[in-house]
Amino acid sequence: MAGESTRVLERGDDAPAFSLPGVDGETYDLDDFADAEALLVVFTCNHCPYARAKHPALNAIAADYDDVAVVGINPNDADAYPADSVDGMREEVESGRIAYDAYLRDESQDVAAAYGAVCTPDPFLFARRGDAFELVYHGRLDDALTPDADPSGEPGFEMRQIIDDVLAGEAVDAGFRPSRGCTIKWREGNEPDYWEAL
Repeated sequence: MAGESTRVLERGDDAPAFSLPGVDGETYDLDDFADAEALLVVFTCNHCPYARAKHPALNAIAADYDDVAVVGINPNDADAYPADSVDGMREEVESGRIAYDAYLRDESQDVAAAYGAVCTPDPFLFARRGDAFELVYHGRLDDALTPDADPSGEPGFEMRQIIDDVLAGEAVDAGFRPSRGCTIKWREGNEPDYWEAL
């Protein structure tokens, strides 16, 4: 089932904390990305065609921007969707299909709920503000909203423009443009409160 991202966090909110295992066996939290000027957190997965269509754009952002950390977080119920297990995530990284700065597993689904994530992909861009990361944009990577659509610019061009503004120290005034993708696969009874309003 497809859905669109909604707004739970507002521009200016701090990034909710997390401590999550990565496919490399390390545990990551926000402090691990403290050297980055911007942090792109993307709730994503392995099986969803919408998410898979955006993997190359995210890989390119991770490769092209030294001052931006790209962090994928997979919150899907792996019992119902085995492709989204840690083993499946590791396979995606080892194959090169996913090449983010970190690919993390949100087994409890608490982090996805804290961010207000709805679909895969669901991107959140934070800028470094002192000791914290502050939300500057939540929304789509580009205007290709189905897996087989081509964006009107290079893949991820809308997010790239916003990243460029952040790195140049300019204010971000882009409005909320929802991402579209498969809805997050919550375990039964684990749906967050905002889910009922969707």
